[in-house]
Amino acid sequence: MRTIVFNGRSLHPSKIMCVGKNYAAHIEEMNSVPSDLMTLFMKPNSSITDELTSYRGEPLHFEGEICLLIEHGRVTGIGFGLDLTKRATQATLKAAGLPWERAKAFEGAALFSPFVDAPASLENIVLELSIDGELRQRGGTQHMLYPPAVILEELQTFLPLEDGDIIMTGTPAGVGPIEQGATFRGRILDGEREVVSAQWIAH
Repeated sequence: MRTIVFNGRSLHPSKIMCVGKNYAAHIEEMNSVPSDLMTLFMKPNSSITDELTSYRGEPLHFEGEICLLIEHGRVTGIGFGLDLTKRATQATLKAAGLPWERAKAFEGAALFSPFVDAPASLENIVLELSIDGELRQRGGTQHMLYPPAVILEELQTFLPLEDGDIIMTGTPAGVGPIEQGATFRGRILDGEREVVSAQWIAH
């Protein structure tokens, strides 16, 4: 199984639960509308990778996200993640009213920074994604339609979360295609304090 790192320990997430449509500005940029129910989809363990790929059968798009690590039924860790998307395939699936897994759950579709201890409060958590030194995405828990506590409560109504599972909490506006050779730097802040970061070069 693929692994992530939490405080120097290697963990094997059984699954990655992802929240869609969680930032109003991103809903608008995608010409979409809010859902009556929380939009959820799943990535398997096999989607985890350390390599940022720009093309897999079609151009891939990036989505930076605040990621939460679950242990003992609660959030214990926090990290930065990239949700890679086959946007053309996703558009076709959406138009047909079909699930998104073909566009979201492929091998290499999820990248993560190391995870560190989550702050006691998640109210001021912010993500930033810069590409070649230019800030492309910024958003935080204060901007979410469904903040972390609401996401966790909703998931636990129908899905057992196992130790090491990850929740990807959605992406703010600013998504786009991955350019080969571009340097991606994602970081998570608690207010103005950086708590974790990671960097990848797209190939």
